[in-house]
Amino acid sequence: MADLKTQHLLTLARILSKGGKHNFVNITTTSLGKEIGKSQQSASLHLKELELGGFIERIQTGRQQSIKITNKGFTELSTLHNLLSKLISKSPNSLTITGTITSGMGEGAYYMSMKGYTKQFKSKLGYVPYPGTLNVQLKEKKFSEAISQLSNYEGVKINPFSDGKRTFGWVKCFKSKINNKIDCELILLERTHHDTTIVEFISKSNIRKALKIGNKSNVKVKISILGNFS
Repeated sequence: MADLKTQHLLTLARILSKGGKHNFVNITTTSLGKEIGKSQQSASLHLKELELGGFIERIQTGRQQSIKITNKGFTELSTLHNLLSKLISKSPNSLTITGTITSGMGEGAYYMSMKGYTKQFKSKLGYVPYPGTLNVQLKEKKFSEAISQLSNYEGVKINPFSDGKRTFGWVKCFKSKINNKIDCELILLERTHHDTTIVEFISKSNIRKALKIGNKSNVKVKISILGNFS
């Protein structure tokens, strides 16, 4: 095996996570298989090929084996890390979507006015939102997919809470600007009745009145992924 195979990267990374850069660490193929989502046999094959390629060293003692990543193996991981870091740092820190204003189900005002949420909004966003959310119907599937990927980012997390009778889910907030005029937050909800084509926004003010827009009005929204806009 002249080069590191793509399917072996996770195996090598798991060894690294266990301290295998400088030390021999005890690993069973059964546990390794579970960690990388493969069978015990596949994990065993991965280790064999990594050893043959010079990416790891193995010491076998009966059924026990100790493994350490070689300089060659660590160099491969470092190269990948540097490449990914450059790509991530160069990727846009915001996304832009378009859609049309639509009516909600009237639940936004109720939930956004609950003390369990408003206290956190005040401390984490710096304001208590206008009671109600602005609902935007996304125009294209690519926008829905982009919004779905935001769940992988931290945003500003409003924690779940209980009023003693029921539990209310978390809310993730992402700083946004509608029509390049109104500052607001896109909110992602742990629990929602909307499908993926509808997104909701909160703001200090009534966005509809501030922008003089109504149902079916077209809007363009810039959403920050990593905090404030650059």
